[in-house]
Amino acid sequence: MKLISHRGNINGKKINEENRPEYIDNAILQKYDVEIDIWIINKMFYLGHDKPEYLIHQDWLEERKEKLWIHCKNIDAVEWFSENMTFHFFWHQNDTLTLTSRGLLWVFPGNQPIKNSVAVLPEIENENVESCFAICSDYISKYL
Repeated sequence: MKLISHRGNINGKKINEENRPEYIDNAILQKYDVEIDIWIINKMFYLGHDKPEYLIHQDWLEERKEKLWIHCKNIDAVEWFSENMTFHFFWHQNDTLTLTSRGLLWVFPGNQPIKNSVAVLPEIENENVESCFAICSDYISKYL
């Protein structure tokens, strides 16, 4: 099963660290994939959940793209990534589920079990993740 750090979190939510490039790199160094939140504004790339916070360069994304699950936060990001299909990306807000650019089901908390899906924050509802392809969690180390 693939283990995905939610915004760089490994052992619990650290809101002031989430989506920081160094925090993401730490999770990658620990062998996790990472879900990140990305905005594109005036052709510039930013990480941040509720707003664009951390300016990054396209090279930063390219160097890590095999480990990133990119949550597009605005339409400009969706448009850019849809033209650059080598990245794994998706868009969702409060949908039950969405399809990622690689055809995987990204499933909102409280809707498991769904076979071969990505269980997002299953700890919220103590969900059954046995049939999932992957787990995305703030507590991803507990799934080792």
